[in-house]
Amino acid sequence: MPFAQLVLGSPGSGKSTYCDGMHQFMGAIGRECSVVNLDPANDKTNYPCALDIRDLIKLEDIMADDQLGPNGGVLYAFEELEHNMEWLEEGLKRLEDSYVIFDCPGQVELYTHHNSLRNIFFKLQKMGYRLVAVHLSDSFCLTQPSLYISNLLLTLRAMLQMDLPHVNVLTKIDKVSSYDPLPFNLEYYTDVQDLSHLVSYLQEEAPAMRSEKFSRLNEAVANLIENFGLVSFEVLSVENKKTMMHLLRIIDRAGGYVFGGAEGANDTVWQIAMRNESSLMEVEDIQERWVDLKEEYDALEEKEEEAQRKTMGGGTGVTTPDLIPDDGDDPYDGMPPPRGDSGIKVVRKKQ
Repeated sequence: MPFAQLVLGSPGSGKSTYCDGMHQFMGAIGRECSVVNLDPANDKTNYPCALDIRDLIKLEDIMADDQLGPNGGVLYAFEELEHNMEWLEEGLKRLEDSYVIFDCPGQVELYTHHNSLRNIFFKLQKMGYRLVAVHLSDSFCLTQPSLYISNLLLTLRAMLQMDLPHVNVLTKIDKVSSYDPLPFNLEYYTDVQDLSHLVSYLQEEAPAMRSEKFSRLNEAVANLIENFGLVSFEVLSVENKKTMMHLLRIIDRAGGYVFGGAEGANDTVWQIAMRNESSLMEVEDIQERWVDLKEEYDALEEKEEEAQRKTMGGGTGVTTPDLIPDDGDDPYDGMPPPRGDSGIKVVRKKQ
């Protein structure tokens, strides 16, 4: 049973960067992974593209032949893909049981009210794929209450439209400390707590928001989001391997990968750990990690990674899990290097 991520998000939210980083990370932990480009306008990808929609249809050709703009051209491209699903199905069959990441376009119409993308994913489910929608949002939206509320509405609409297991992610979380101070801790924004506290800040943002009419509208929107109770966020910095590990575990739970991946009995020790351990996030207070003491934690993690590289006699990348190289002989290959005294003593009986 193959598994897949559907990477959604507005332009600039970091979808292609995420796909590239997750592809590298999965390769480092020994999970076979393929990336499928579903953006007909994306002619340059940083990741190795296993399947590309541009082999079927290109945005520039649609715009030239049908006199459509960029947004209309993308919608037309997905209607074309929906009517030519055999092309996608044949391409995915060649990938066999590889874990697939679908890099989707940034046009929000595709996952808010247009049905083609939704219908395509439902057909993939009929093929046996276990899908998880990963919706990315730029953490810059936290800097203004109006941006944050708008992003909540967009995220909620995407969850209702796609009707799939959904993981919402605030990307570029490492940039938050460089913005103006936020009125609340990061946990307030990730947990989507009592939004009524934002109403006064919305009124300060623009004079038009201070009228009674807009005040009632803001309260109604806040109540709408809270009444659904669906939206919450994980945080991600692609360069930070701990956030990548944590996010992959969340996605594995949402899609059912924790109950056994396609690799089956051939799973490495690291893959089993990725499925079964609860979390690798050592810092539960994300406000402390990414805002209050970000520089201290960055220095501490860099020091730990440098120590690991010295222990192994060579370096792996910042986003890789520092595994012991597999020489084919040691049954414990693939396990993280031991740290400190385990406290276990072996006593051999005299013969």
